[in-house]
Amino acid sequence: MRIILAALAMTCVLGAGSGALAADLDPIAVQRIEATAYDYVDGQLEGDAARVARSLHPDLAKRAVKPNPDEELGLRRMSKEELVDLTRRGVLKTPRENWDRQVRVLDIAGDVAVARVETPWFVDYFHLGRFGDRWVIVNAMWQPKPQPAVTD
Repeated sequence: MRIILAALAMTCVLGAGSGALAADLDPIAVQRIEATAYDYVDGQLEGDAARVARSLHPDLAKRAVKPNPDEELGLRRMSKEELVDLTRRGVLKTPRENWDRQVRVLDIAGDVAVARVETPWFVDYFHLGRFGDRWVIVNAMWQPKPQPAVTD
């Protein structure tokens, strides 16, 4: 019985917290942050390097956890220039009919925000900054998704 009550209490606390947070988000800021995140992901899917570049801070830090025998806490690191170059080369270019992506703004506090982008290939968590009226991605932490095995 205690377990059931504890689970119910946690559900209420978590549910109330996320409901209040969503209600506090400025809809104009959410729209601008979503537009930046879609520039990032759609630009990659289109192979549009300029679109990706405009979504990124010049000092972007894009990272993924990646075990490495030479590094105790291994990270795969990528700069703005590297990501824009990969986009220019069409590494993630995908026909529009195969696009399946979602953007969710998780939190906004003044000039900083957190968003989540998901595609069939990866999940990204963004830290964004507002510079004037413009939101850009400053930090991105990403995780590739397991892909089904290709069979012949």
